[in-house]
Amino acid sequence: MVTGARPGGWQNKRVELELDTVAGDGRFSGYASIFGAVDLGRDVIEPGAFAACLGKRRPGEIRMLFQHDPDQPIGRWTKIREDGRGLFVEGKLTLATARGREVHELMKSGAVDGLSIGFRTVRAARKGGDGIRRILAADLWEISVVTFPMQPGARVTSVKHLTGQAGERSGLVAAIRRATRQIGGRH
Repeated sequence: MVTGARPGGWQNKRVELELDTVAGDGRFSGYASIFGAVDLGRDVIEPGAFAACLGKRRPGEIRMLFQHDPDQPIGRWTKIREDGRGLFVEGKLTLATARGREVHELMKSGAVDGLSIGFRTVRAARKGGDGIRRILAADLWEISVVTFPMQPGARVTSVKHLTGQAGERSGLVAAIRRATRQIGGRH
């Protein structure tokens, strides 16, 4: 787990993730950062910390990596935005790659369910003697899918492929029922 500064001022901080969905085609969404939550490195990301960065960079310019390894890009972010809760992300794993397929299966099974952000601190403050650093502005460079997020409670909350299959099944059931009614009406 990397939590300190890296050469050139880079920092990796793992923060809370709740993946809302993982689709069969590799799409997923969740929160890469939850505002106001203290991570294991005693950092708190404040609301608005990513606003300037997101105003300059499109989602696809912020890399999606596996375990912060620049040699393992696994997909592209399609949406990154701040909301009242935190940094909401949507992305799509590249299933044409072996690593993309592997991460997809690991996410669907719940074996890998964390996100971690790689950023450069632009502005931070410490208030009081609690030792907590508040990140007020951050230059976001990458968001990684990771095994161990900095916040222990950061886990996948639901996997869309299961819900999606049920939805597809119910759609199939409805189509079969319609066809059965149509056939029944011909007799």
